[in-house]
Amino acid sequence: MNEMAFTNVRACVFDAYGTLFDVHSAASQYSANLGELENPVSELWRSKQLQYTWLRSLMGKYDDFWTVTGEALDYALASYNVDDQDLRNQLMNAYLNLSCFDEIEEVLHTLKENGIIVAILSNGSPNMLDPVVENSGIAQYVDANISVDEAGIFKPAAQVYQLPCDRFGIRPEEVSFQSSNCWDAIGGAYFGYQVAWCNRYSQQLDLLPAKPKVEIRTLLELLPLLGLR
Repeated sequence: MNEMAFTNVRACVFDAYGTLFDVHSAASQYSANLGELENPVSELWRSKQLQYTWLRSLMGKYDDFWTVTGEALDYALASYNVDDQDLRNQLMNAYLNLSCFDEIEEVLHTLKENGIIVAILSNGSPNMLDPVVENSGIAQYVDANISVDEAGIFKPAAQVYQLPCDRFGIRPEEVSFQSSNCWDAIGGAYFGYQVAWCNRYSQQLDLLPAKPKVEIRTLLELLPLLGLR
């Protein structure tokens, strides 16, 4: 194990969207309908989805992630003059059938084999999170799908990162937290987790009041940090 290795980890907690599941796979399922707008719509949809969570948290107005996701999609479609209610509904339903990244099943299977608690901590509401986990075939490896619904506020609020600690009776430093969203990884680090930022797309580190413990490119790189390879 190298000097960046995580120690005394009892639970591995994963962000869902962008970390386990490819959020852009929703639009890719309807590339024939969107044509050249597939990538621009998908990127704006995701951007507004996140912005709306942060703005709601600052305003003290919580709505579940399904509502937020729908409003963000409506904004993205309107921005590109796409007026197709059937397509809109199909894109929303695609969020229940997002693709996992290639390494996910192997990583989660290895963690479970080694007796580590596996949980998902997500902005997703239960009616979104439970189906996508089940439909992707990884439910057998996951001990808990934990939604921000329980806290009534979105990440990166401290109340959200406290949820796995309360659920499993563990301390923040006993959690290895993985997110592909830099702001989320930093939020977890600020809270006290041992954090691996899964920087899939070679992005620049955000300049905020904490840093992830380690930066990785895929979740396979988590395993040696835990002494499992």
